[in-house]
Amino acid sequence: MAGAALRFLLLLLGVALPGWAAAGGPVLFYRYLDDHGGVVVNRSGVPPQYIGRGYEVLNEQAVVVQTVPPAPSAEEFRQQQARKQQQLQDRQLLLLYSSVADVDQARTRKLAEIDSLIAVARASQTSVAALQSRLQQQAGDSQRAGADVPDYIRERLAQLDQEQARLAQGIERYRQLRQSAEQSYAADRARLLVLQGPASTSQ
Repeated sequence: MAGAALRFLLLLLGVALPGWAAAGGPVLFYRYLDDHGGVVVNRSGVPPQYIGRGYEVLNEQAVVVQTVPPAPSAEEFRQQQARKQQQLQDRQLLLLYSSVADVDQARTRKLAEIDSLIAVARASQTSVAALQSRLQQQAGDSQRAGADVPDYIRERLAQLDQEQARLAQGIERYRQLRQSAEQSYAADRARLLVLQGPASTSQ
């Protein structure tokens, strides 16, 4: 009954507004909900304030020819964007690694590289400490001899203190970088297992 009533309503609208139909063009109607939840069928289109709720386009036989879904809510939009971002990251991951073994090899190389940088910085710390020790000994000799510590020794010791601080900060940055790399490779490994399955570990 509802369908028959709707077809009758559309027929009446078609008779009342025959211009385009008489010219041979398609006659389309738009069905949407108003502010009170009532169904509205309109030939002139959907008012802007209702478009976001979604609507249907019907032909003159009351057959739905197009359905426009409601606009997503803020949370639905956020979820959609998150899914798109995850899909993009997954494609990049599959292009970068063919198997979990590739991830493990890349992790080993990266950590070895960072460890090498830490070793170089520590070796520099040892060299600076040795130079500091020699200068401090010279300063002590001067004081024991009743002389003032030469200015160049004081200045050099101050510079070496700054160098030690810089090297310590560098080592700490390398440690943080190493930790971040471990977490990143662990996440890549886990995601690749999800995408490819456990069999990828033996490839």
